[in-house]
Amino acid sequence: MKKNIALVTGGYSGESVISYKSAETVSANIDRNIYNVFYIDINPEGWFYIDNDASKIAVNKTDFSVAVNNSIIHFDAVLMCLHGTPGEDGKLQGYFDMLHIPYSTCSAATSALTFNKRYTVAVAAFAGINVAKSVHLFKEEAYNVTHVLQQLSLPVFVKPNNGGSSIGMSKVIEATELEAAIQKAFKEDNQVLIEEFISGREFTIGVYKSEGKIIALPMTEIITQKDFFDYEAKYLGMSEEITPANASPLMAEQIANTAKKAYQVFNCNGVVRIDFIYNEAIQQPFMLEINTVPGQSSASIIPQQVKAAGMTLTAFYSSLIEACFQ
Repeated sequence: MKKNIALVTGGYSGESVISYKSAETVSANIDRNIYNVFYIDINPEGWFYIDNDASKIAVNKTDFSVAVNNSIIHFDAVLMCLHGTPGEDGKLQGYFDMLHIPYSTCSAATSALTFNKRYTVAVAAFAGINVAKSVHLFKEEAYNVTHVLQQLSLPVFVKPNNGGSSIGMSKVIEATELEAAIQKAFKEDNQVLIEEFISGREFTIGVYKSEGKIIALPMTEIITQKDFFDYEAKYLGMSEEITPANASPLMAEQIANTAKKAYQVFNCNGVVRIDFIYNEAIQQPFMLEINTVPGQSSASIIPQQVKAAGMTLTAFYSSLIEACFQ
């Protein structure tokens, strides 16, 4: 008997445009011989099942069911393709936990923690993983730019503390640029993270769990035409992504092992993507952040890494769905 899978996409943030692109790729690569797939769009207007005719049927939020052709459809599992809130910050995970519906991502607690970049690096540092020095600002609290600069050395990265896709992020080289960068980040979030720049090569690596085993995918090196891997670099072709990365065996092993350690420390599930800077001077990787609902669009990195690992996307998504039941 086929399992009913809810492919959940959309969202309440600017990242919803990426969510829809991810859902296209995932939907096109799910094995329909094994699963019945229901496209669920969660957006500010409501929660809807979108059928093949593009008509909308409201989701019953009491039990996350939909009425189709005079029958009530309940879901065996949720495949999450919703970046940003409420799919990446733990809110939907908590809802599904209460309904006892398994899902393909990290738990509510892990999702909420990793969505907060400052808390993520604090836990990583506590576990002995290298991270950049940083300062955490809150919108409602007064801050002093001079005091920030006394704690960190330029250049620095300024970014919204929550969220992804590098929206609202800036690289600051001159002290006079810092205030404007902070204000730009505060437009996206009420918390801002300022991180000291780490010199090195930028890598990102997918990690997932299958049959209880933590597996690292072949890593990708990011070479951007911009000052850093921002929204344009990620989604508008302003970067080169080399998969698998041209890295020494030592470098590849260190990053893969650190990524698997982070996956374990943060009690992750499903596929996550972890970003690193590798400082060649001291031969050490520094963890930047964990993306618990990484992009799956045709331009995204995880599909590239899956193919580099010799897997089909269909087999990979099947393994993520099956992991929900393990």
